[in-house]
Formats: sequence, structure tokens, C-alpha cells
Amino acid sequence: RSQIDWDYPVTVWNVVMMARTRHIGWLRQPNRQSQEVVAAALRRVGIWKLRHRQIGELSGGQQQRVFLARSLAQEAELFFFDEPFVGIDKKTEAIVFEVFAELKSQGKSLLIITHDISGTLTQCDRLLLLNRQLIAKGSLKEVMTAENIQRAYGDSVLLIHNS
Repeated sequence: RSQIDWDYPVTVWNVVMMARTRHIGWLRQPNRQSQEVVAAALRRVGIWKLRHRQIGELSGGQQQRVFLARSLAQEAELFFFDEPFVGIDKKTEAIVFEVFAELKSQGKSLLIITHDISGTLTQCDRLLLLNRQLIAKGSLKEVMTAENIQRAYGDSVLLIHNS
């Protein structure tokens, strides 16, 4: 988010439409299919009514939803999300989790980089636990052991098991 010029005069619609470039081609007008895909993505993340707004006018959660919609509009098989839960409200967090579950059910692959492991873990089939080096990889049960958590976070971690 810090690398984005939020004052750049581009609308929500146009940011999401940028995802369609590989489908449309450079310097070509969006076709009906691309317009429908963008509209569906904006509706899916709940920001259809904001489509004509400049991106800098949006809240942090709304901006994050713009980028989630842009990801959806790409219609990719592999999605890469870097810290998707930073600076968002609970409503946006719920939308992100729903979209992730939908993508997963469609057989899409998601690579999620996050420091917020509390709610994310149960959504993942495979995990990598890193702290300057690979500490563990595998299933939730294999990775999230007391020993691995201590290696990643140090001795000051309190583990609370929730079954």
C-alpha cells in the first residue's frame, strides 16, 4: 500500500479493469466480457457503488477490496496475496475469507503471505513457517507445533489450543 500513489487520478473501475489487460490487449477498449467480469468482481467484494470514485477517496478497507476485485478480474489459476489482512475492518476481513474459500472451492491456488496467522491457518492446506529461514512446512498439524512456534517467535509465546 505504501508504494501506491493514492492521489493518482484513477477510478475504482479503472484499477480493476487494469487486471483485464492480458485479455484485452494493450491500447484496446474493453469488450463486453471484460466489462461484465469487472462488474461482477466489484459486486462480489461489495464496492460496486464506489466504481466511479477516485481510489484515494476510499478507506483502507475499501482500497483493499479494490485490489481483491482486481485479483478476481484477472481470472487466474494462481493468486498471490501479500498481507491481505493489514489495515482492514471486520467486514472486509469476512469478505476476504469468503473469496478465498470460493477460489479454493474452484480449484484455484492461493499463496498468502501474512503475519496475522490467527484466522488464516484453518483456511490453508499447506503452510510454510518462516523467520529469516524455513522453520517448517507441511500441514497445519505438522507446522504449528510448540517447538516450531518457539523457533519462529522465541520464548515469549503463549500457546492457546482451540479445538
